[in-house]
Amino acid sequence: MLQQPWFHQVNTYLFLGVLLVTVAASAYYVSYFVGQQNHRRDWARRLLLGSLVLQSLYIVSRYFLIGNTPVTTYHETVVFFAWATTAAYFSFRWRYTVRNFGTFVSFLIVLLLIAAAFAPRQVIPLEPPLRSWWLPVHAGFSLIAYGFLGLAFCGGLMYLLQERELKSRRLGYFYSRLPSLDALDQLNSHCLAIGFVFLCLGMVSGSFWSKQAWGTYFRWNPKEVCSLIIWLVYLVQIHLRFTAGWRGRRAAFMVVVGFVVVILTLWRVTT
Repeated sequence: MLQQPWFHQVNTYLFLGVLLVTVAASAYYVSYFVGQQNHRRDWARRLLLGSLVLQSLYIVSRYFLIGNTPVTTYHETVVFFAWATTAAYFSFRWRYTVRNFGTFVSFLIVLLLIAAAFAPRQVIPLEPPLRSWWLPVHAGFSLIAYGFLGLAFCGGLMYLLQERELKSRRLGYFYSRLPSLDALDQLNSHCLAIGFVFLCLGMVSGSFWSKQAWGTYFRWNPKEVCSLIIWLVYLVQIHLRFTAGWRGRRAAFMVVVGFVVVILTLWRVTT
């Protein structure tokens, strides 16, 4: 561990850099959403990519500061969550183009980082039985899952906004700025499926980690019960979408509600 004062200062300045660059990226995305000028969108992407680099550096610096994967406090977990959402967005953007998706995703990332900024940044030592390579594996799978489910949440909100405008029969501000309902439904389906796969990997790796640390696969403590609730919520969504044929508005509403459950349970188990 690097506990020298200068390293704490570097860590603090890195987080401030993350916050400022991400807010600037979101501001550029909003200005592109309003004015539809391509050079603003290009700057927004560059800034968000810069934010991803700074978030990565901050997480690495936090690792050296505390001596283990930085997911033991609310602040660390939410920063890792924001990083996973940013990385998931760029992996999605690498293959697919969805109009103005970055505006909604960058706003979610800013909200996560603001929540992290208001949380205490104290160092909490990890219990010796939990020191294992299963920690980064479990945390990585789970938070990447939340990142993709966050993308599905943004897609769900965009779907509900677009559908509301279409149903009103008065095509206004959002209609020309949002993708078609079919494109948004496919986005939700894609992100939900990937997110659920990582969620399952997170559950399995967490069980093996618990077995190694405590001698049992499931202890029914609040954190494990909340993880099970999240998994069941998304299992129901997967069943309804891919087996029962739920699409469109009902599917969009489900991913929004599911992500609210993720946020509430994350807040419950890390504060």
